[in-house]
Amino acid sequence: MNVGAVRKMFVLEGNIGAGKSTLLRMLADHLPIDAIAEPTDKWQKIGAAGNLLDLFYKDTPRWAYTFQSYAFVSRVQTILEHQQATASGMTQVLERSVYCDRFCFAKNCYEAGLMSGLEWQIYQEWFSWLVEHYTQKPSGFIYLKTSPRVCFERLVKRGRSEEAAIPLEYLISLHKKHEDWLVHKLDVTNYLKDVPVLILDCDEDFEQDRTRRALFIEQVAQFIGVSANQPASSLGQQVANL
Repeated sequence: MNVGAVRKMFVLEGNIGAGKSTLLRMLADHLPIDAIAEPTDKWQKIGAAGNLLDLFYKDTPRWAYTFQSYAFVSRVQTILEHQQATASGMTQVLERSVYCDRFCFAKNCYEAGLMSGLEWQIYQEWFSWLVEHYTQKPSGFIYLKTSPRVCFERLVKRGRSEEAAIPLEYLISLHKKHEDWLVHKLDVTNYLKDVPVLILDCDEDFEQDRTRRALFIEQVAQFIGVSANQPASSLGQQVANL
């Protein structure tokens, strides 16, 4: 493994619209962590080539393999950048992981006929090799369990242009993939089966509910083994200044 200094690493997982970005900002504001947001900015602007995230949702069969390949690379790049910029030993909390790409998004693309059998086979082969050599096994997953209908309503409310074409059926399929992977641990490599999972019920709005917000922060703090205090990450500082 060539991912820099080994440190505890936990991952926020969940469907589109589950509240991962919101929870990550909250954690960064109250816990001594290195908060690593999903690298959507890299997907939205790749040099002068355009917005890959937008292309993926508008023409998924054409861009599914390309997007999933770049998602892996950009996630690993982002982790390495944070490791170089933060104190060694600081606990990392990531928004999604390469494993979510493999067991939810890429797998869903293949099963829905949006990625060919050849592309899926190639993806699995290079994914397995790169995971073994260039990624760190997570210390735990934090699953924001949210019903597809609630996720869909949140997508409509926030109105991101790239997400305008996402149908409810797609969210239902992704929800099942998350449940199979994180709850039932079906068709998951032995490498990940012993990784603990903290499940948070996120159907209710926890951002505006002070009691629920405090409960989530405390549950996560206990799960990752840190004490709640002042923000330690740059993301946390940004939230504190809002």
